[in-house]
Amino acid sequence: MTDTEQVRPDDDTPADSPAEAPTDASADGADARQFGPVFWISVGLSAAFVVVSFLAVGPVGAALAAAVSAVVTYLGWMFLLVTSFFLVFALYLAFGRFGRVRLGGPDARPEFGRFAWFAMLFQAGMGVGLLFWGVAEPVMHYREPPPGTAAPGTPEAAEVGLQYAFFHWTLHPWAIYAVVGLAVAYASYNRGTATLRLSAVLRPLLGDRVDGPLGQAIDVLAVVATLFGVAVSLGLGTLQITAGLGEVFGLSGGVTLSLAVIAVTAVGYMLSASTPISKGINVLSQASIALAVVLVAYFVVVGPTTLQLNLLTQETGNFLARVVPMSLRSYPFAGPEWLTDWTIFFWATWIAWAPYVGAFIARISRGRTIREFVIGVLVAPSVFSVVWFSVLGGAGLDTDNRTGGAIGAAAGQDEALAMFRFLREYPGFLVMALLVLVLVWIFFVAGADAGTVVLGSMSGGGLDPATRSKLTWGVIMAALAAALLLIGGLDALQNAEILVATPFALLMLAICLALHRTLAADHPRDG
Repeated sequence: MTDTEQVRPDDDTPADSPAEAPTDASADGADARQFGPVFWISVGLSAAFVVVSFLAVGPVGAALAAAVSAVVTYLGWMFLLVTSFFLVFALYLAFGRFGRVRLGGPDARPEFGRFAWFAMLFQAGMGVGLLFWGVAEPVMHYREPPPGTAAPGTPEAAEVGLQYAFFHWTLHPWAIYAVVGLAVAYASYNRGTATLRLSAVLRPLLGDRVDGPLGQAIDVLAVVATLFGVAVSLGLGTLQITAGLGEVFGLSGGVTLSLAVIAVTAVGYMLSASTPISKGINVLSQASIALAVVLVAYFVVVGPTTLQLNLLTQETGNFLARVVPMSLRSYPFAGPEWLTDWTIFFWATWIAWAPYVGAFIARISRGRTIREFVIGVLVAPSVFSVVWFSVLGGAGLDTDNRTGGAIGAAAGQDEALAMFRFLREYPGFLVMALLVLVLVWIFFVAGADAGTVVLGSMSGGGLDPATRSKLTWGVIMAALAAALLLIGGLDALQNAEILVATPFALLMLAICLALHRTLAADHPRDG
């Protein structure tokens, strides 16, 4: 058995035949398909939510909070179990008998080099979030650790804080993305659907019903989950930029500044969306990774280097040793508050982002084997995140101790402030703060651009949706981010994530089953 998979001799068209991706016209019936029911229903629902949110800020915020409270109280355990399952399933696909199956067929080769591929998947998956939480999360855990783990403000709490930052930003989220990405990529490149619509992935379970109202309902759910996921990313980026503008230039925050940031960024990502992926997203992604490396290198040099390297070594080992109990810990006697604010919020965030990030990773991953795909998606971003939190989080913990808790106090006041208060304690504040602002904005623009591509494709377009479809979604994304910030800032963003992620978590289980059934049917003798 070689690296190129055997094909079934009784098939007229091998499952892995390297057919070229059809055009939008052949795949989706041109405009009639691209701007069909899924597009208009999704746009209508999204627009209705935005309008109601602007007209009834208080009632919408209260309704979101009440719904999320019920979900967390009764289904918190479900989030822990399903995310753990997705990690196990992704590893099974990578190291099991399907690992050598190539996305696009035996002769397919990657469209993008490894660095460009990693840069694009990383900025789509986590870019803004790492800047937002890189200092804030470890310090906040240090000041308020998970129940029953350590006393606040102790060395043990600092260690636990880094371990939970690793936990929330490494293996589990990327496994969630990998599962959706593989399912979409295999259906598109090996089964010839040539679309990022999630209903196509479920054809092995639902048959031709995916072509009717049931399939449209699935696609609408995926589009709405994606839209909220991208909007939350835009909201986090807006909070980070407004906090930075306040710290650097003394601009007063508030609704007006936030809306101005969203408007300027929307212009940027819609201009980028008007260019091909190989130009807009690709160039921005590689620029953002280069700047992120500069930021990490700077704090290795000026920060507590020995402490950072010790933390990197020790806490990586502690995290790997404790990842299983951490994955299943629900604190049944301590109340749901900490779990809701942290683990369930992050798991819901990654699940809500899964159709967006997974579909985008699928779009840029043709030609890679399943093993290469999973290892690349799981390992490379996880290693980067571990280094990121060890360097920035470690320096943040050290700075918090040196300043008598100033960084923790800033994070408690506004999580977005923690990064900039931290930067003030090091030389070159103005230069580094501007670098962070530019980096946030690039992540912001590139991630939103990727979101318009995915939303355009999932709502009816092919692999390269029409520009006017992407621009429509760009406007709606900006409006939704603004609405969520008006409703209640970070709390509203968290509540929206958890609410839309709950049904999609169940849909992802069906996606796993459909993917396995398809692979088993197409490769019965691989091994």
